[in-house]
Amino acid sequence: MRVKALGMVSGGLDSTLATKVLLDLGVEVEGINFSTGFCVTEHTRNFKSDQDRPTRPHEALRLAAELKFKLHIIDISKDYLPVVTDPKFGYGANLNPCIDCRIFMFKRMRKLMDEMGAQFMFTGEVLGQRPMSQHREALKTIETESGLNGLVLRPLSAQLLDPTIPEIKGWVDRSRLLSLVGRSRKPQMELAREKGLENYPQPAGGCCYLTDPQYAAKLQDIFDHKGKNNLTHEDVLLLKVGRHFRVSPRLKVITGRNERENNFLKSYEKGRHVFEILDFPSAHLLAEMMGDPSAEEALLLASIAARYCDAPKGSAVRVVHRHGDRRETLETCAAEEEKLERWRIG
Repeated sequence: MRVKALGMVSGGLDSTLATKVLLDLGVEVEGINFSTGFCVTEHTRNFKSDQDRPTRPHEALRLAAELKFKLHIIDISKDYLPVVTDPKFGYGANLNPCIDCRIFMFKRMRKLMDEMGAQFMFTGEVLGQRPMSQHREALKTIETESGLNGLVLRPLSAQLLDPTIPEIKGWVDRSRLLSLVGRSRKPQMELAREKGLENYPQPAGGCCYLTDPQYAAKLQDIFDHKGKNNLTHEDVLLLKVGRHFRVSPRLKVITGRNERENNFLKSYEKGRHVFEILDFPSAHLLAEMMGDPSAEEALLLASIAARYCDAPKGSAVRVVHRHGDRRETLETCAAEEEKLERWRIG
């Protein structure tokens, strides 16, 4: 019979090799690329680039075109936030719920297998590559919790793992699968050369914002001051850009670091207080708070805006404070660097 496998495909080196191995074995492959809202490469690809720097291609689409298999890009971000805010199996070194993340995705894969007529699924996982989710016990836990016992093939490490149903039934030849282990990517890069695969992103790690200490610190600040259950997709987006400051328990500030981020922040002014420098190029500043700022708080926020403008050092600048239809002009000097560092998040 014609065997069909559904693969979790990011387009990175490991998923590229896993897909190629199965295609070479004559397995029909369809790929699934999940969008969680926390992918670093996804944000880099979608965020408007400088004119002299092309945007990044979609790695999974590039791979599907090159190897000629069907790819489905599926947005799971609407249902994904509870995985981040309340993971059953806890967090990794930062706020990465890696085991719960895999279980969530594998459950989706289980449904998609039935819908698309696939006999099993596969991933590019390598035994021992990620400390939280790719050791033997974690791999078994993820399969059990997602209802996929025996139906997850990991071609790159299969010979080091228990035989799966597709191997036992002879749908794939176990002897032609691999026995990669550990965190080094050198064996994968050598295998890619052997198979004539040259067009893949260089493996660098850090593909998820939740593993990044700075992003995790900003997310933890939201948990602490806004509450986990109040986390929104807008919060997730805004944490990816700008400088973030926690001025007080009720007052949070975001400033752009360049023109692209300034333009991005302008799209999220609704419901926030805006502080703009009148006479000099400057960072765009958004302030989040409950209610209105006091006169003292408004002047403080204006001083933060003044710090990130091109006015001569020590000079007073005019700052417009906008909120809805209200508008006022303040005059102040730049905030002290020591205070900014004390307020900085991440």
